[in-house]
Amino acid sequence: MRHCYSGFLALLLTIATLTVQAQSPIVIDRNDMPNVGDSLRTSETLTLAGPALTQTGANQTWNYSGLRPANQSVSYYSGVGSTPGLLPIVFGALGGVNRATIANRQPLPPVLVAAGLPITEVYSFFNESATNYRQVGYGAEVPSVGALPVIYQNQALQDVIYRFPLVYQQRDSSNSDFSVNVPGTAFLRERQKRVNNADGWGTLTTPFGTFEALRVVSTLQVRDSVSLQGEPGPAIQRPVMKQYKWLAKNQGIPLLQVITQLVNGQEVVSLVQYRDIYRRLPVLSTQKQLPETAVAVYPNPVGEGEALRLALPASGPVSVTATDLTGRVLFSYSIPRTSGEATVPAAAFGTFRGVAMLRIQTEMGVAMRRVVRQ
Repeated sequence: MRHCYSGFLALLLTIATLTVQAQSPIVIDRNDMPNVGDSLRTSETLTLAGPALTQTGANQTWNYSGLRPANQSVSYYSGVGSTPGLLPIVFGALGGVNRATIANRQPLPPVLVAAGLPITEVYSFFNESATNYRQVGYGAEVPSVGALPVIYQNQALQDVIYRFPLVYQQRDSSNSDFSVNVPGTAFLRERQKRVNNADGWGTLTTPFGTFEALRVVSTLQVRDSVSLQGEPGPAIQRPVMKQYKWLAKNQGIPLLQVITQLVNGQEVVSLVQYRDIYRRLPVLSTQKQLPETAVAVYPNPVGEGEALRLALPASGPVSVTATDLTGRVLFSYSIPRTSGEATVPAAAFGTFRGVAMLRIQTEMGVAMRRVVRQ
């Protein structure tokens, strides 16, 4: 009988141990960041289908399996030595505090593209270490100039994206400051404060699969200064941005990232990205095209400090994506519910001036409109 009790007790201890393990939050470290040679595909949409962003805490179940892609993109990570021109010197082994361990070909931040520079290739440079994952600079190929490096003011003002080990209920912050000067063309500066809060853990489900995840919310406050052709420009405070990120072991990038902006005191989803496999996307031509009279955009031209107003065919959710004439995305803006009218705040355009193409998605169909921002 004594042996039976001992076996029963051992069984209970085993079950209890497994239960504790199943309910333990994961720990994120440098091994969970991107590796050289990674090609990581993400799907993108403007509509968040699933639990509210307020769902947080310990041992959560987040089911976002209903997400549907509107677009896909692939991030390519390479060694620093494969980047063009002088960039391997600036960010390579001799780069000192600017030394990077990995490069990612991706768009520059809006503050850099606002000057309209004829950029052909752009890179972001990161340093992975046992203590943090930080961005150390940018690089771009500019015709007649060559490979142009963009570095932060100093090491203390680099953008620390994560500090390791990253654990549940961890909070940290960093301040970053970088500038770029193209003589006779533009001087640009961006100052940012990042606050990270690991506020939840549990099980995440997306169309990509089900994983144990740690949620980190990054709150970004960004201030830009732009000077064109030697003329002083205004300092621009961007809307407060939040990045809700679900991280998992050995995934490189967030399994799910929801980006929001604070507009008129309301937090609005501007982009949803998630790890995914290749999927056939709906073709725009198969979507119903709204007639010219169905959607009105005014004022047009719109002044730098003016909001853009939309008159829509019916109430319901609406999303607006703006691109310049080269196809570069200026912003993506979504409104969960409208009453037949919608407003895009002036801040959404940032410092952009010129001709923008708007893709306006409603429940009734899609409209394309051209607007001039003065």
